[in-house]
Amino acid sequence: MTITLESIKAEHSRISDMISEFEKQRAERPALYFPETTISLRPGEEYAGLILGEDGKPSYHLILIPGDVDGKSWSDAKSWAAEQGGELPTRREQSLLFANLKSNFEARWYWSAEEYETNDAYAWYQYFFDGNQYGNHKGDYYCRARAVRRQTIEA
Repeated sequence: MTITLESIKAEHSRISDMISEFEKQRAERPALYFPETTISLRPGEEYAGLILGEDGKPSYHLILIPGDVDGKSWSDAKSWAAEQGGELPTRREQSLLFANLKSNFEARWYWSAEEYETNDAYAWYQYFFDGNQYGNHKGDYYCRARAVRRQTIEA
């Protein structure tokens, strides 16, 4: 390949255009606004953190409800969480719980609210020793469970 002044100038022009486009994108980054809010925690509850909304869904605060249960199938764990006034956490929420409130969990497996994408006989669960998430059969596998509630951020 022969390098010419014209090819260098053309490449320089292309890179200059890329830099200009990058600077425009950087300048156009939207600001995130979270209005002031008061989160009233009930006795024994723990604030887990903020979950940013995806796909047009609103952002919300995640709150861990006190208490846990052991040796439940997935459907029994979901029922138990509802009895506590909450729901099983999603996989994303479990990641936040592991990051911010790991000490509130035993180093055991905990059900998530999410079914396995390719087989609805399976559901996801997370190991609170190392944070790994796996799927297993909902009816034949028994795990611990915790319940969470969500406080939506109103714009």
